[in-house]
Amino acid sequence: MLSWLESTSMAVWLAESPSVWAFPTILTLHTAGLAVLVGVCWVLDLRLLGIIRHVPLAAFRWVFPVIAVSLTVNIVTGVLLFVKNATTWGTAVPFFVKMFLVAASVATLVPIRAHVLGGDGVSGAGSVRLWAVASILFWSAAVSAGRLLAYLVV
Repeated sequence: MLSWLESTSMAVWLAESPSVWAFPTILTLHTAGLAVLVGVCWVLDLRLLGIIRHVPLAAFRWVFPVIAVSLTVNIVTGVLLFVKNATTWGTAVPFFVKMFLVAASVATLVPIRAHVLGGDGVSGAGSVRLWAVASILFWSAAVSAGRLLAYLVV
């Protein structure tokens, strides 16, 4: 299956095309999507940890649509990057570690979102701080793991 994925016309185009619209664009979109996704999550996490406490938590409701769009961009571009390297990454432990860390990062958004959209901003403040710390750690590890793929998986 991995060999078939890597031999699809999309994978071949991404791997072999000299066009700037091929691999360079997909990689740039993935990087930009990740920057927005992780940056917005960090802003929210830092607010939950007490930074800029004077800004009401309700003012951070805007982050969830931004997270949804940037996560979608990263899923689409990530699938394309995977297809290009399916036989290499499909069996690589570091890739699966990265995917676990991304899933864990996204999972932290569920209780955080419930807290922010819950409206009171007070109940569960202690536990939401733990989720914010977990989010920061998971996103940092996921970004590092993704970057290390270029060096660990050949």
